[in-house]
Amino acid sequence: MIPQSTPSAHAADSTQTHGYLDRFFEISTRRSSVGREVRGGVATFFSMAYIVVLNPLILGTVADSAGEFLGGGDVPNLPAIAAATSLVSGLLTILMGLVGNFPMAVSSSLGLSALLTYGIVALPGMTWADAMGLVVIEGIILLILVLTGFRTAIFNAVPPELKTAISVGIGLFIAMIGMINAGFISYEGGPGFQLGMGGYISGWPLVIFLIALFALFVMWASGLRGAILLSIVGATVLALVFEAIFHVGPQTGDDGEPANEHGWGLSVPTLDQQWLSLPDFSVLGSFNLLGSWQHIGIIAAALAVFTMLLANFFDLLGTMVAVAKTGGIEDVDGEIPHSRRIMVADALGAIGGGMGGTSSNSGFIESTVGAGDGARTGLANVVTGVLFLVTILLAPLAAVIPTEAAAPTLVLVGFLMMQQITDIDWKDLELAIPAYMTIVMMPFSYSITNGIGAGFLTYAIIKIVRGRIREVHPLMLLTSALFLVYFVSGPLQDLLGAA
Repeated sequence: MIPQSTPSAHAADSTQTHGYLDRFFEISTRRSSVGREVRGGVATFFSMAYIVVLNPLILGTVADSAGEFLGGGDVPNLPAIAAATSLVSGLLTILMGLVGNFPMAVSSSLGLSALLTYGIVALPGMTWADAMGLVVIEGIILLILVLTGFRTAIFNAVPPELKTAISVGIGLFIAMIGMINAGFISYEGGPGFQLGMGGYISGWPLVIFLIALFALFVMWASGLRGAILLSIVGATVLALVFEAIFHVGPQTGDDGEPANEHGWGLSVPTLDQQWLSLPDFSVLGSFNLLGSWQHIGIIAAALAVFTMLLANFFDLLGTMVAVAKTGGIEDVDGEIPHSRRIMVADALGAIGGGMGGTSSNSGFIESTVGAGDGARTGLANVVTGVLFLVTILLAPLAAVIPTEAAAPTLVLVGFLMMQQITDIDWKDLELAIPAYMTIVMMPFSYSITNGIGAGFLTYAIIKIVRGRIREVHPLMLLTSALFLVYFVSGPLQDLLGAA
């Protein structure tokens, strides 16, 4: 006989479950709900799912000095890198949610992946295993800096106006990324960037982008909940229909060379593919911790670690500020809750990414999409991480979403972050000019780190020359000096290599 109180018992169990989640993730404290966290986590995943496709294309298509590709062998192994990217991203994103309780997904840093591929692996004598070993070393150093309080101290030493400028600059940067990825802005040499292809809007993928962009603008202005996720899903469905009717195809041919300038940018939206496949994890563990020090020398290896360290260090700072401001997660003093735990999880991401053969993993700026759609806690990360783990077996799920369907969300988030520009006192020129340099250098140099470095250096130089060095925190002076070294690290490596 079933007790009549069974429904109440189920309700009590549900209440207890939600109560535990609420306490652990501080959901009510941050004025959120389980539903909003789930929706935000899904939105973040869809906005950054492209990493499963793009990271292998960066890391997997260039051989090291020994003629071998990542994971070993004389031919690329992109499926293995994709599987590793999904696995490592999923586990580290969940770790960030549980440890840092912050809605910032973690995955392979495209900037550091490009640095590894085109800057470090290209060094004479360097192998892919050596390069990943350097990533692990960089992560260990980051962890030490966090545990000693040094990384937090630097974060707190940054003036509020520069923190705001970092967020605004990132807003411009990611809006630019969204437009470039969709083909709305292109670069063909000559005068520089231009509208579409040849100065005109053409091609069905760009039409999808514009439909999704203006639909998202209208939904957001109307206050429609879940607008970001709806735009991604709706644009993907529309893209599937357009591809089935018009057979647009990809921009590049089988040889990787441009073949159809009006094609889809990264992945072709079709359902005609193998949905289940056994993962290839051969890339995992492809690192040699100390090989680089022997193959390229101690000084060159140290400079490579320093360059990655500085890039990772301040990419996280910018991303943390951007996500916190987008989601309104800062406390009454303007500080980010559990910032030290967030930094610990990020340092572990660098270590895990190197050990997993997927480059340094760090906070992803696309997390602002989830924060803009309601994510406020680490529960959203758990949702995003689980979806990444699912893509290990369902990799085609990520490939179905074309760049043109996800890019409009980056443009909207750029607008949301730009709104914070009013927090800068533009009449205080000693802060306004460094803030300006921070903002413009990010999109102009296509680097968050360059923007932060330009702002910090400008701030320090103005204060020093005007005789107000005592107003600058010692850590800001030290960081500015390190940025100066960072900006000339390339010529330094060339000089050392020539010597």
